[in-house]
Amino acid sequence: MAEKHPFGDFVPSGAKYLILGSFVGKVEDGYNWFYGNRRNQFWAILMEVYKFDLSSKEKQQKFLSGMCIAMADVILECEREGGSNLDTKLKNLVFNFSGVREILENNEIEKIYFSSRFVENIYRRKFKSLLEEFEDIELLTLPSPSPRYAAIRREEKIKRYRQLMPKLP
Repeated sequence: MAEKHPFGDFVPSGAKYLILGSFVGKVEDGYNWFYGNRRNQFWAILMEVYKFDLSSKEKQQKFLSGMCIAMADVILECEREGGSNLDTKLKNLVFNFSGVREILENNEIEKIYFSSRFVENIYRRKFKSLLEEFEDIELLTLPSPSPRYAAIRREEKIKRYRQLMPKLP
């Protein structure tokens, strides 16, 4: 059964950065917003990098707004093979072309951060027209915040995020 993205895109006024993920995890697994499951390390990593309390959706949105960071996923609709949250188990993908295009057209995005190599590969293959049209935007790939991505320890992920993510204004 196809699932539609439940959150839409988050685009604060004056967005200069865009974080692109794949597709939200299942709500019944505790995903209440982007990367909103306790097992996902995304918000914990950002708390270490920026020293902010990002323990709620409201605090996360306030932080992102203050940092001029938009968030979206490259997949708008899909089916889960075996009910899995794994990116590799997402099938019959419908991409978020119009949402990503709208963000890039209506904001002065300087950098796009991919939440994993998987997302970067999708963007480079499926969003080629945007890649060509917005060729001045810097593309950066973050280490996946998934706990399943164990090739890099959490401490190294924090170090890499600290190097790549925007500095505090």
